[in-house]
Amino acid sequence: MKWVHGYQNRIPLQTKPFDFVILHLDSAWAGCKSPPRNLHLIALFPDRVRRFWLKYAVVTPNQLTAAALVVSYWVGAERVNPGIWITVFLSIIVALNFVNHRLPSKIEFYVSSFKLVVMLGLMILSTVIALGGGPDQEAKGFRYWSHPGAFGAQHHRDHGLLEKFYITCSTMSSATFAYIGSERSGLAHFPNVRKATSRAIQNTFYRIMVFHLLAITLLGMIVPHDSVSVAFSSDASHEAAASAFVAALYLAGISVLPDLLNACILLFVLSIADYDLYLATKAMCDLAVKHRAPAFLSRTTRRGVPIYALAVCSSTATLAYLNVRQDSTVVFGYFVDMVTMLGLLTWISILVTHISFVRARKAQGIPDKALAFRARFGLPGTCLALLLCLFISVAIVFDSFSFDDSGVRTLDVKSFIASYISIPVYISLMVGYKLAVHSKRVDPKEADLWTDKIELDREERDRAEGN
Repeated sequence: MKWVHGYQNRIPLQTKPFDFVILHLDSAWAGCKSPPRNLHLIALFPDRVRRFWLKYAVVTPNQLTAAALVVSYWVGAERVNPGIWITVFLSIIVALNFVNHRLPSKIEFYVSSFKLVVMLGLMILSTVIALGGGPDQEAKGFRYWSHPGAFGAQHHRDHGLLEKFYITCSTMSSATFAYIGSERSGLAHFPNVRKATSRAIQNTFYRIMVFHLLAITLLGMIVPHDSVSVAFSSDASHEAAASAFVAALYLAGISVLPDLLNACILLFVLSIADYDLYLATKAMCDLAVKHRAPAFLSRTTRRGVPIYALAVCSSTATLAYLNVRQDSTVVFGYFVDMVTMLGLLTWISILVTHISFVRARKAQGIPDKALAFRARFGLPGTCLALLLCLFISVAIVFDSFSFDDSGVRTLDVKSFIASYISIPVYISLMVGYKLAVHSKRVDPKEADLWTDKIELDREERDRAEGN
């Protein structure tokens, strides 16, 4: 495999690293026609790759925590310590990553295909339940939007409206977390990178509309926010389900199916945890290959597994053992806040990169029609998205506030630290890198925009001639 960003000559053949490439939004620039031949290749932003690694390194213990929550539907923490389940699950995903460096991606592909089938079935079943077709024969419609309410607020005379505002802002962390990972549509290695990446980016929007927004709407119709059957409810029972869909089936009076769905969700969570560990390992290996991390982290086994990078990322995953001392739902919330901020920082980096790219392209007189793919709303859309990311980054602070029965709000210091600890780490990585390599500002007119255009064209010509 060859690196799309010009590192193929630096990678020993026997290492077999990274079977995917990290493409920026400016990767679409690879479709530009007739590039000047005197321009050089541009490399990845190393500080961004570090943030990529950090995010997926933290996502892994987050998924292990979620797996422990899913298992609690059958076996509560008072019967079996969550640390035992975390040990079992961590051992499984480490073993899968150790066997073969391509195995996690293959597993995730097949599991994701099965996940789509399950999601479609759940949305159809949820619609039937909402219309009164369930065993309880109760047409729920939108009743839960009125009672107990859509915001989950306690209607205090003096604080009701303000509390709704806080709660609305506090949902931004969880809502943003649900969309974290959509940037992986730009992580690909296909025979036709340009076409495949463009198609993946466009399809991501429609998949979000169907599988996220529609599913959330249906759940709001069939599950009240204060149900004791939902693990994240303030009055949750010991056998509460981590998945709202499982709770919905249970509340509708459906037998057997909730257990089957919970088993499927456990499979999905473990598959994602396995793949996240894979991404974190490969990202660390990439940093080592490009001399941005200790060189020994790039060493691999005969099967191409970066064994030392895997060991480091697996050690980071042990953060999931925080579940041993604290409630799993609380720990999961801390990880959600941390991963959300890391995801927002990743997207802020992407958007700033795109703005810089557009400025440089305009400064050098490159027209929009020369691009193989371009953002639908152009530079204004990118600027708006950047402002929204900054707003959400500030609004996440409200997730650290809670109201008691009297309407008095209190600040959860641990949640606040979990939400914003990523920012100083982000700044440290960026500033540390710039100081280490003596990075200087590049004038837009002198910026190198041609990533590996020539090399990519050569590979495509060779492939076409081979066919």
